Amino acid sequence: MADNSKEEFLQLVKRFGAFLTFKISNLFQRLDSRSVGALAGLAFAIVFTWRIMRSPSGPQRRSPKRQATAPSSSGVSNANADSALPVVAASSEDSTAQNVIDEFFQPVKPTLGQIVRQRLSEGRKVTCRLFGVILEETSPEELQQKQATVRSSVLELLLEITKFCDLYLMERVLDDESEKKALLALEDAGVFTSGGLVKDKVLFCSTENGRTSFVRQLEPDWHIDTNPEIITQLARFIKYQLQISPTKPERSASNVYFSSSLEQFFGCV
Repeated sequence: MADNSKEEFLQLVKRFGAFLTFKISNLFQRLDSRSVGALAGLAFAIVFTWRIMRSPSGPQRRSPKRQATAPSSSGVSNANADSALPVVAASSEDSTAQNVIDEFFQPVKPTLGQIVRQRLSEGRKVTCRLFGVILEETSPEELQQKQATVRSSVLELLLEITKFCDLYLMERVLDDESEKKALLALEDAGVFTSGGLVKDKVLFCSTENGRTSFVRQLEPDWHIDTNPEIITQLARFIKYQLQISPTKPERSASNVYFSSSLEQFFGCV
């Protein structure tokens, strides 16, 4: 009895399938090519819309299956660690972005040329003595006894000054031999090869008053010296002066600056 019912049901399904196939074939025979294309397009649109509606709103990763375990303190710790992961990732991204911003806005270190122009207030003419500033020797007597030596720490700064300023070097010497020693030391150091300073701009005299006269005749924007008396005499004639001295005097003119060395004044040490 059960077998007969199953057989009758199968026959009914087959007859219904044949009837449905016959009706569909008749429908397609009545339709032209444009109608068939329209139906195909509609069917494609329905399927495409259905797939979009089924897809999740954003990319999701399939999380691995975890074995069910009884609640424990370690399970709580793992849950807390998992929940902290997005916070750690966000913190790392914020730190990276902040580093990029800090690097972008980091102040650019000025070049030596920019420092020279800024410290000299755009002065275009500078006079400077040799002893104690450019040379290691500090007096005419010391130069008379040995060869002159240019201070290596001031050489780069000296060459940079000659690029922006009309520089004159001057010194009091005791004889012609001392004058030759000073010129030879400057030449060996490469001061004259840069093109900013020539030998004609290295002046020599036999007295301290002679150096004062040189400065007044040249009328520089800056004068650099180690002798406080000359600094005082020139204070009302020269716009700016730099006195190289290990100690700063208690009283001085407002247009006089003090430094222990030329390099320190320009921040090169």
